[in-house]
Amino acid sequence: MLKIRLRRVGRKKQPSYRIVVADSRAPRDGAFVEWIGTYDPMVDPPAFKIDVEKATDWIKKGAQPTEAVQRIIDKASAE
Repeated sequence: MLKIRLRRVGRKKQPSYRIVVADSRAPRDGAFVEWIGTYDPMVDPPAFKIDVEKATDWIKKGAQPTEAVQRIIDKASAE
């Protein structure tokens, strides 16, 4: 099953994340199918950029977003 989830990047103690579509069995930072956005929780307010069209296309194809990614998609859709 495919998941839309956060993939950790960045330095130690300064995480930032890429929003990716990946197989649910793959490791958190392992192989992914497509990169659809970014999330930076270290700035105030937290910054995110996501291609909502790609996210909705993947959801229509059966990918399941994690709770954190679903909140980001909802915020991006509202803007």
